[in-house]
Amino acid sequence: MIQLLNFLSKKRITWLLLASTAFILESISLYLQHVLLIKPCVLCIYQRCALYGIFFSGLIGAILPRILLLRFFGLITWLYSAWRGLQLAIKHVNVQLNSSPFFTCDLFVSFPSWLPLDHWLPSFFSASEDCSISQWRFLFLEMPQWMIIIFSIYLIVAIFFIFAQFSRINRNIHSY
Repeated sequence: MIQLLNFLSKKRITWLLLASTAFILESISLYLQHVLLIKPCVLCIYQRCALYGIFFSGLIGAILPRILLLRFFGLITWLYSAWRGLQLAIKHVNVQLNSSPFFTCDLFVSFPSWLPLDHWLPSFFSASEDCSISQWRFLFLEMPQWMIIIFSIYLIVAIFFIFAQFSRINRNIHSY
């Protein structure tokens, strides 16, 4: 299994699959925002940025997946983005389940001054809703609960791929 993951991490299609899953999730979030008119909150925007991190890590890994340094950069970016996204999704669920005037999210997104995404692309990165308000439910779960599942899967797969980098490839694996 680990040898198979090592083998797959050196294939461009694997990295493009990672980028495409993040792209599909981003497309769904933009559909919910602009077509169904569900306004994002600050934590939604931050989780969206974590998904963009996973998307870009897939593109980074797809450039030259056989180059170890580039592959590791893509893996570390993937791992960090999935970890931060999971933290944000857990915080979002806590805000929704434990609504309190003392446990809330920020009123406005706070990007670094050198990367003011909310000013450059306000239709993508501007938040206008309270994080404690539940707006969308699918199969008995709220959106941040789904994001916990999604980021957990991304995180677990990234950890397996990182551990796989330290295994040697068996010659029989090339038959896949």
